Amino acid sequence: MAAPPISYRIEGSNLQMLRVKLTPGQEVFAEAGKMVYKTNSVAWESRASGQGIAEKIIGMLKRKLTGESLFFTYFRCLAGEGEVGFAGSYPGKLECVELAPGQSFLAQRDAFICAENGVSFSVAFVKKLGAGFFGGEGFILEQFTGPGKVFIHGGGDFVPFNLKPGETIQVDCGCIVGFDSTVDYDIQLAGGIKTAIFGGEGLFLATLTGPGRCIVQTLTLARLRRELGTNEHHGGEEKSPLQALGGLADVFSSED
Repeated sequence: MAAPPISYRIEGSNLQMLRVKLTPGQEVFAEAGKMVYKTNSVAWESRASGQGIAEKIIGMLKRKLTGESLFFTYFRCLAGEGEVGFAGSYPGKLECVELAPGQSFLAQRDAFICAENGVSFSVAFVKKLGAGFFGGEGFILEQFTGPGKVFIHGGGDFVPFNLKPGETIQVDCGCIVGFDSTVDYDIQLAGGIKTAIFGGEGLFLATLTGPGRCIVQTLTLARLRRELGTNEHHGGEEKSPLQALGGLADVFSSED
């Protein structure tokens, strides 16, 4: 007999936490390092996913391809009621994706937080060769197949889209959090050559065509790292344009 669905709530605004309540027999698995806390009644262990040895080895190889740790961390309630808290690695949002039996959802690498035990993890290769070369996210996406809930994380705020059949949106490649397996994913040149070179948005855009849902994030990890690196280069102090001009004036006056 299958365990009943888990109870959960997401708290916070841009530094969100997922709080999962477990009863005896309920179990969730999570990406290593995402747990914030747990109660004493919840046992945890790291193990490979899959039933047999061969399936576990294949699962570990797939996770290695996505750059994730080789093992999942499993949390199981032993008695009474237990609780586990999870959070992402940088400021952003959490989203629960409900999957029906056989339904799949694809997510960018590093998006996975945790999932119910009925959800299976796999690797999806981007169909178009150009998407892998020019998309900035590589050939590989994480694929989750129901039944069950899977929780994902992304940067900044989330903007959801429910695309109708044939409806298309173009998105900065790194801003895609995830999408249904029914959504077609491709990479196209960002307008003309002049726009691609001088537009400041990169040479290529991801094209998503419905039907299906997709989730877009407003802050990518790459942008966050770039901005933090810029501030670090300037000694951690962010200067306004006027301050920067003032600094140039000081340099020229010192040369006189």
